[in-house]
Amino acid sequence: MTKGHRTFGLLGFPLGHSFSRRYFTEKFSNEGVDAEYVNFEFDSLDKLSEIFRRYPDISGFNVTIPYKERILDWLNDIDETARTIGAVNTVKVYHDNTDGYWLKGYNTDIIGFSDSISSMLTSECHSALVLGTGGASKAVMAGLRKLGIEAIPVSRRNVEAGFSYARLTPGIVSEHKVIVNTTPLGMFPDIYSFPDIPYEGIGVGHVCYDLVYNPAFTAFMGKCRDRGANVKCGLEMLYGQAEAAWDLWNNENY
Repeated sequence: MTKGHRTFGLLGFPLGHSFSRRYFTEKFSNEGVDAEYVNFEFDSLDKLSEIFRRYPDISGFNVTIPYKERILDWLNDIDETARTIGAVNTVKVYHDNTDGYWLKGYNTDIIGFSDSISSMLTSECHSALVLGTGGASKAVMAGLRKLGIEAIPVSRRNVEAGFSYARLTPGIVSEHKVIVNTTPLGMFPDIYSFPDIPYEGIGVGHVCYDLVYNPAFTAFMGKCRDRGANVKCGLEMLYGQAEAAWDLWNNENY
């Protein structure tokens, strides 16, 4: 590994929606960091070795849809929290003296989400409906449980200890004062789409959080706010998880 200059990046497919490259490029420029941030837009993890061939000074990368769960099989080690969640969004690359690479996976989504939603929670927030069951959903559910909130997944199919969308009723929605959308519904350019839930069950006491951040105000948020809910998009979470990833990449204790 070369001294000085370092490469970081984002692994996913597609990556047209991502803010990470712009965020870290601006961060490196503002802070005088000798590094670059590259989009690794691969349609298969079989191409993962291209990163190390093309960027021998790679020091870490973020992971997004659809690889947060699939990447686990490609790692040499997994942080205990990420292993428990079952999803990784940050990989730290270690270099040995023989030009080999050792990859360790972490999950900073849980940090970004927990920090972002905590100030919104009230004494009524005992349980949550988490829309979607992908890698981001797993981090959100772990974050909610860490905050003392029962987290219940909602999927298109029947899931263990959860609901299918078809089973949701206004009464069920009314009982769970936190609703988190972890699906890509509503993301640019499909900005008019939203999760199919009975919004009439949402009221003034609800906290409705959308992981989508582009646009900053989604159709889901609009429908929830119209019913009196407190709403937030996922941009603050993105900043939080990005900074947590940067800390991991630069902390020699990890």
